[in-house]
Formats: sequence, structure tokens, C-alpha cells
Amino acid sequence: MEMAETKTGSKRGFASMDPQRQREIASMGGRAAHASGNAHQFTPEEARAAGARSHARQAQQQAAASSQPGGMRGSTSKSAMTDTAPGSQSMTSRSSHQHR
Repeated sequence: MEMAETKTGSKRGFASMDPQRQREIASMGGRAAHASGNAHQFTPEEARAAGARSHARQAQQQAAASSQPGGMRGSTSKSAMTDTAPGSQSMTSRSSHQHR
């Protein structure tokens, strides 16, 4: 079986294979994992619990980051998010520019 040459010139490796052949190989691996008992399918309850743990951990990391000096990079304070007319500055941003 001859494989198509990739842009880099290599005819080796999984990524250079025909997509249909990749699916066949991946499918065989999935069937083998299920047959040997190594594959795990989450029940809805397990998935819900894992998601809750992930969200709780993310909230803790965000809280820890915002309590450090400098806060969370890229975040915007509520006062800077107030609506202003296009081209105008909020009172907070105007006063901070006067002292520079």
C-alpha cells in the first residue's frame, strides 16, 4: 500500500495516512479498549460530578488570581465597564490620566 506524500515530504506516521485509514485504526483501538475493560464511559451522574469539580476548581483559581497583586490580567473593573458616550471617558479613567 502506497501512501500519499505530505507537504513536508514524509510518507511516515499516522497523520500522513488517508483519513479513512486513520478512522479504521482508531476504531480498532476503541474496540480493543472496551474488550479489555480499559475503556470507561461516564454515566450521567459521574459526568455531572466531574463537571462540578472542574467548575469549583476553576472558581478557586480565579479567586486566588484576583487576590494577588495585579489581579487577574485582562479583567476589567466594574467602574471601567460603565456605559459612556462613544469617544468620551468615564470619570474614573479621566481622573487617573490627570495624575500621570
